[in-house]
Amino acid sequence: MTTTRRDFAVRAAVEQGLIGPDQPVIGLLDVAGIRAAATALRAAFAEVTAPGTRVLHAFAAKAAALVPVLRLLADEGLGCEVASPGELALARAAGVPADRIVLDSPAKTPTELREALTLGVAVNADSFAELARLDGLRQRVRGDSPLGLRVNPQVGGGVIDALSTATATAKFGVPLRDPGAREATVRAFLDRPWLTRLHAHVGSQGCPLELMAAGVREAYELAEEVNRAAGRRQIDTLDIGGGLPVNFASDETTPTFAAYARALRAAAPGLFSGDYHLVTEFGRSLLAKSGTVLARVEYTKTAGGRPIAVTHAGAQLAVRTVFAPETWPLRISAYDPHGHPKAAGPDGPVVQDVAGPCCFAGDLVATARPLPPLAAGDLTALLDTGAYYFSNHYAYNSLPRPGVYGFTIEEDATVRFATVRSPQTIAEIVTESGGAHAEALSGL
Repeated sequence: MTTTRRDFAVRAAVEQGLIGPDQPVIGLLDVAGIRAAATALRAAFAEVTAPGTRVLHAFAAKAAALVPVLRLLADEGLGCEVASPGELALARAAGVPADRIVLDSPAKTPTELREALTLGVAVNADSFAELARLDGLRQRVRGDSPLGLRVNPQVGGGVIDALSTATATAKFGVPLRDPGAREATVRAFLDRPWLTRLHAHVGSQGCPLELMAAGVREAYELAEEVNRAAGRRQIDTLDIGGGLPVNFASDETTPTFAAYARALRAAAPGLFSGDYHLVTEFGRSLLAKSGTVLARVEYTKTAGGRPIAVTHAGAQLAVRTVFAPETWPLRISAYDPHGHPKAAGPDGPVVQDVAGPCCFAGDLVATARPLPPLAAGDLTALLDTGAYYFSNHYAYNSLPRPGVYGFTIEEDATVRFATVRSPQTIAEIVTESGGAHAEALSGL
């Protein structure tokens, strides 16, 4: 989201009453930015693939599990990658066709697998044990789901250990470099002529493109090995995952989808020859830059000589930023109560903390950050928060999920908003927290 578009949206959100004393925190999504990201993804792979190659870009629902977002991306030609019954239900509610949905998860239940097979949703098994489960289910469930196996090429991790999926001990997929695992993988395919896909997901925030491309190359080479052993093109689709990192330091979009596609072509040229259908599973990189969390400053105070702005955006939205600030720092912009960008003033920025509303000391989205001096009624904007900040709510202190609004800007600078998710009500919190069963324990 460019600074100009963000400024227009913030001012309009104030003027139209989306944020204020009664709704002190909201999410904003730039619809034009999302559309542009989807266009850039499609163009990047079209540039490197042979004409006629079938490519499905399946958005990773976990990055923004909001039905209108999934529908918008479906309108832009994307499918959906899901990892739970809830995400599958969201994709279906968004109208994503079953043949454009991919189910990944390391812990799929028989019920989940049965539903996917019945619907015709593509399934990537995560282990040999899951393949054995599919052996039995396929005998009892009619369907034409494309079925694959996820492998871990064990090429290494990025700078964030918790997100690295291709380390020696990562929990996902069949670890290809473990003794006997590669041979067992080839045999698993030869024993199952219906197993036609190979899946590898190496990327994540903090992973260099070279590492991601190396993991995809390993998957491509394994597919070629399986097909040679089978004497035919048994594997016809390579699912190369997603995980393109996002630049959180500025408004610049880097690395780009085009840069990654070219890195893949350099590492594994045969991937784009047309011999294989391709599936991608990008999430954060499609949405992050188009989102802003906007929060009202409720109070200001000073502790130990440092100013503190107490706002309504903290750990309940920015979970990773609060608990791992070195890894997930966010840029913050300041606005006055009318939604106008706030200047630093004659004395320049003031070093201050920006705190959230949660009742623990570490609920800080910024520590010792130089910002214009914040006052009660001002607004803080957490930038690049379009992915993982709106739909991964942490219900600390029973704080409500905020409303999320998409916006477009007309040529005359008029800002139009659409509700993506209504603000959660207090009554809904009580219901979620067992309000209908208030006497349940008293009678035991």
